[in-house]
Amino acid sequence: MSSTATTTPAPGTPDAPVDPPDAGAPPAGPARTARRPGDLIFSGLSIASGLLIFLTLLLVAIFLTVRSLPAISASRELTGDADAISLIEFTAPLVFGTVFAAILALLMAVPVAVGIALFISHFAPRRFATPLGFMIDLLAAVPSVVFGLWGGVWLVPRLEPLYLFLNQHLSFIPLFGGVAQPPMRNLATASVVLAVMILPIITAVSREIFLQTPRLQEEAALALGATRWETIRAVVLPFGRSGVVSASMLGLGRALGETMAVLMVLSPGASFSLNILVAGQHNSIAANIASQSAEATPDVMSRLIFTGLVLFVITFVINAIARAIVARSAKG
Repeated sequence: MSSTATTTPAPGTPDAPVDPPDAGAPPAGPARTARRPGDLIFSGLSIASGLLIFLTLLLVAIFLTVRSLPAISASRELTGDADAISLIEFTAPLVFGTVFAAILALLMAVPVAVGIALFISHFAPRRFATPLGFMIDLLAAVPSVVFGLWGGVWLVPRLEPLYLFLNQHLSFIPLFGGVAQPPMRNLATASVVLAVMILPIITAVSREIFLQTPRLQEEAALALGATRWETIRAVVLPFGRSGVVSASMLGLGRALGETMAVLMVLSPGASFSLNILVAGQHNSIAANIASQSAEATPDVMSRLIFTGLVLFVITFVINAIARAIVARSAKG
């Protein structure tokens, strides 16, 4: 009687049988870890904090719109009444003065701020750059009313000789034309005060951007024979371009919404004049609201709130444009 021995091929050999998959087993998938209560609470608080910004912005927009409706409905543009107040005639000079002063302040502040930021980040010794950076940061914390007192009491008399010289010798330029007479509480002085106020903001942000320039790129430029200025022009400034734009837009937003400093320095007016040395020609939206809101009737308050809505839209549009410029610079 002979017996046949059955041999089973070892696993991994070509003749090894393959066990069929279990039909009833669930498909394999990524393992899911249970979220702890602390993670859920933190995630919820983070989402709520982010949504709170949008909710606050929406509530402000709704408030300004609703409280402006009486002035809009009673305006000459809707009623056709010649005796009604025209919101365009009321708001347009304020918008002109606000934007004009902010642009002048930005033109004066940005070159100085970029120069200070480059000096702190690339030229000054560390033992001197650190205290200077602290001083710039502290300057940003000075209240606007202090800048207003400084501008109205100390700066105005000291700028009068310069303004009279410009008015006498460069009056063919529209900015320096007109009849300039002391006291020089004009748009030029207000722009100088605004430039000083936004200078620390632009400087601080630009400084941090310049310090993040890749060190290897700077050393490569110097190794190729570039001078310090050529390295800054070819490496540092292109790298920090988007940051400088962002810093400038932050400063522009501060200048557009500034109230007390402009109110204490500028003699108000309501015109579209380009003569920045003539007092009583311009005013800003924020300063006009601050000066008239205390004793305003409901109708006047509604018009003031409408100007606030216009300022809200202007700042929103400017920030949107700034974001687009920064995004394009980042892609480039």
